[in-house]
Amino acid sequence: MATNLAIDPQLIEEALAVSGARTKKEAVTMALREFIARRAQAKIVDAFGTLEADDSYSYKDDRRSRDQKLDADD
Repeated sequence: MATNLAIDPQLIEEALAVSGARTKKEAVTMALREFIARRAQAKIVDAFGTLEADDSYSYKDDRRSRDQKLDADD
């Protein structure tokens, strides 16, 4: 999809310099992907503390059980 955008030329030049992108299109695509990823990560961070923890869960017991299963498979 072709799109014409009026982007500050200085921003584009700086994005090209710091990203290592060879073209303006590549730099803008990289920036959009990073923007989307950061927003998705922020939503995950916002979810911290909203789930209840299972106090009976023991990661040590889980790891021990997993290790025993791996040993039995050998």
